[in-house]
Amino acid sequence: MVPYPVVDACPDYIIYSVEAAAIDRVVAEYGPSTKLNAIVGGQTSCKDPEIKAFEDHLPADVDIVSCHSLHGPGVDTNDQPLVIIKHRASKASFDKVETVLRCLRSKHVYLTAHEHDRITADTQAVTHAAFLSMGKAWHASEQFPWEGARYVGGIENVKINLTMRIYNQKWHVYAGLAILNPEARKQIAQYACSVTELYKLMLGGHEEELRARVLRAREKVFGAEDSPKWAAMPLLDDRVLDRFSLAKAAQPMPAASSSSGGAPPASAPLPNNHLSLLAMVDCWSALGIVPYDHMICSTPLFRLWLGVTEHLFRSRERLEAALRIAVRDHTFRSEDLEFTFAARGWAECVGLGHFDTWRERFVVTQRFFEPRFADAVKVGSAMVKAVLETTKD
Repeated sequence: MVPYPVVDACPDYIIYSVEAAAIDRVVAEYGPSTKLNAIVGGQTSCKDPEIKAFEDHLPADVDIVSCHSLHGPGVDTNDQPLVIIKHRASKASFDKVETVLRCLRSKHVYLTAHEHDRITADTQAVTHAAFLSMGKAWHASEQFPWEGARYVGGIENVKINLTMRIYNQKWHVYAGLAILNPEARKQIAQYACSVTELYKLMLGGHEEELRARVLRAREKVFGAEDSPKWAAMPLLDDRVLDRFSLAKAAQPMPAASSSSGGAPPASAPLPNNHLSLLAMVDCWSALGIVPYDHMICSTPLFRLWLGVTEHLFRSRERLEAALRIAVRDHTFRSEDLEFTFAARGWAECVGLGHFDTWRERFVVTQRFFEPRFADAVKVGSAMVKAVLETTKD
């Protein structure tokens, strides 16, 4: 076996692909023996602790060029954004790194470490928090959402498939981004606040106040009716998303009557207030985030999430229906309560910086969904591929 110090003493180019929480310890152990004039980089999702570790433990003659592929391991790297950070390097060293990374056929995006962390927080942190909270809420309700009538259709397919995709990963994949990135912590806290405040308006029956707040957020994030920030064509085609359902067959609806005079047809989805989407736009509005500003650095998950959010907010009819249902229909109040609890729980965990608590919260829900991961990953991957093919520049 080669002694550990020799590992760093041999290569001309080293990439540290370790958990963000472990980067300082690992670089402290191996970094001091790095070869003279070598190039060192990292692939962590949070660059602040990574760059600090490099500055603290690498010899001064070592060049630092970091990178980060903005997608998961199951996504084709072709045309996906790849951030390259020239922190401390000669042009020759930077060019060498670019040459090596070209084999991925990704789109190179050039940022500083600080810019990377801000944009990553804007495009990933709250997105992950929403999916993590949905999964936690479904777990608390002891339900597989695709087996019921509420989660039917394109928007619901995205919610379900991407939640399963996240919970099929290792717990630390999303923990480092959330806990170690100061911008991410702030945004996850705001998302929990938005969820809570909107849910309180729903509970109190304050329909006009809820509508006014959501419409203000809509204009701030998506622009005015006469000058929208979204493109002429929607980001997503709902007909494409409709193909990717985990449901094996339509579930028969009970024949019980309701206050409106009867149950909907068996094939019709139950009404949904889309609290997770309303809170997302409210959160973006509160933080002054315009999601379209960072599309060049967007992950497939973010594009899908922005796409379904846009799908709801582009249609005044769909949005009004969600707002009416939020106040007048109590069918799924308990599920919305669990979602609110979940969002606040993740925000508290992130705010306290507790990796162990994050792991425990994540793993227990992961175990609940684990028997269904095989089908979920297959369907989710096909959905991501289909959507990426229809949204290429």
